[in-house]
Amino acid sequence: MHTHTSTVTSDSPLFDADGVLLHRHPDLWFEDGSVVCRAENTLFFVHMSQLARHSVCFRDMFSIGTHSTGTEASIKSESGVDEFPDYPVITLHDSAEDVGNLFTALYDGPNFGNNDPLDFRVVSGVLRLSTKYIIDGLREKAIVHLSQAWPTTLKGWDTREDTARSFEMKTGSSSGHMYPSPIAVINLAREVDAPTLLPSAFYDLCRYTYSQIFEPSEDDPLYVPLTYSNASPAASPGPHSGPMQLSLSDTQRLCLGKESALHAITGLIQSMSHSQSIRNSGVQLQSAFSFSHPLAQNPAHSAIIPHASNHHNPYHIHFSNHRRSSSNLICVSAAACRKDFSELVELATQHYVFDRERGFSDPLYVADELGQLKSAEFSNSDAPECKACARSLELWAARERERIWRMVPVWFRLSMDVGAERTASPPVVDIN
Repeated sequence: MHTHTSTVTSDSPLFDADGVLLHRHPDLWFEDGSVVCRAENTLFFVHMSQLARHSVCFRDMFSIGTHSTGTEASIKSESGVDEFPDYPVITLHDSAEDVGNLFTALYDGPNFGNNDPLDFRVVSGVLRLSTKYIIDGLREKAIVHLSQAWPTTLKGWDTREDTARSFEMKTGSSSGHMYPSPIAVINLAREVDAPTLLPSAFYDLCRYTYSQIFEPSEDDPLYVPLTYSNASPAASPGPHSGPMQLSLSDTQRLCLGKESALHAITGLIQSMSHSQSIRNSGVQLQSAFSFSHPLAQNPAHSAIIPHASNHHNPYHIHFSNHRRSSSNLICVSAAACRKDFSELVELATQHYVFDRERGFSDPLYVADELGQLKSAEFSNSDAPECKACARSLELWAARERERIWRMVPVWFRLSMDVGAERTASPPVVDIN
C-alpha cells in the first residue's frame, strides 16, 4: 500500500526532469490514484486496477511490478521535490487528447455522439488506443458506432443518406458536412485494421470530383483547416500540414473505383434503354419489363432483394412477391409507355452523362432516381397512368442498387481487405 501522498495542491505547478511544465488533466486526476500516466505534457493520476481490469496490455504491464527510482521520469514541484517517488510513472506515446478520451470511456463508459466530425475525433482516438492497448470490448463498441455512418449494408447506407439529407435541410449546409472526411475514415481503418469501414468510405469519397479531393476549397466538405490537429498523422493532418492524403495504394484504389462507378452510371442508362420493348402476348400487353429485362426472367435473382420493409427504403421488396404481382399488372398503353421510356432514357442520358463529365459519380443515387422517373412522369403528364411499367422500373432499380452495392468492394479492390482479421501487436510504452 502506498504511504506517500503528493504534498502539492491540485493547482500547484509540476515539472519533469528537464524543467518542462506539466499539466494535470482536469477530470482524470484522482487523489487516491495509484499510477501516473504521462501523454505529451499532460498527467493522468488514475487507478492501476481500473486500467488492468479492461486492458490485457495494462494488466501485463503492471504485473511486472517494477519502476525506476531514477530522476529521468520524476515529476517535481516548483521547489524541486520529487512529488511521486512511490508511484510508477508511465509515459504513453500518444496524444493527451486520445488518452483522455480512452480513460474517460474506461471510467464512465463510452458516450459517443452522432458521428459528426467532432464525434469522430473522440471515437477515432478511443478506437486507436483501444486497439493499441488490446481493450477488445471498447474497440468493438467504437467500430459498431462508426459503422452507423460507414455501414456494410445497403439499408444502412440509405439510412445514413437520409440522415445527411435531413441535416442539409435543417442547416442549409451541404450534406457532406454531416460526417467527417472519408479520407480520415479510410486512414483510420487502415491504422486500426478495421476493413469493414472501407467500402462505404471509399464509395463516399468517389462521389467527389478530383479537384474536391486533392485541392478542396474552403466550402468543400473535404477541406481541413491548417490549424486542425489530431493524434495520428495517418488519420488527419497536423497543425501545419495541408489537406489529408491517402496512401499511394489507396489513391490508386480510389482512381480505379471512381472509374468503375462512372462506368456503372452509363451501364444503368444503357440497361434501361434496352428494356423498352413491349411484347404483345396476343391477349394482353405485359409490363415493359416483363419480357425484356433480366429482372423478370432470371429466377436466380430471387434472393437478391431483401424482404419488404416499412422503413426508409421502399425498394427492398422480395423478388418472389414481384413475380406473383407482376403477372397481374398490365401495361395499359404500350405505345405511350414506349414513347415515355424513350424520352426518359434521353433525359437520363443528358443529365447523368453531363454529371459524369464533370466528375461526379454516385450510381446508387442515379439508380434510385431512374427507378422513380416513370412514377414522377405520371404527375406531369396527361398520358394514361401505367402502374405496371412504373412498378417494373422501381423493381429493376432496386435490383440494380443491390448489385451495385455488392460490387463496391470489387471496384475499389477491397475484397481481400474486408475479409481480413485484426492481429494486434503490443504497444510501446515506457515504465519508470
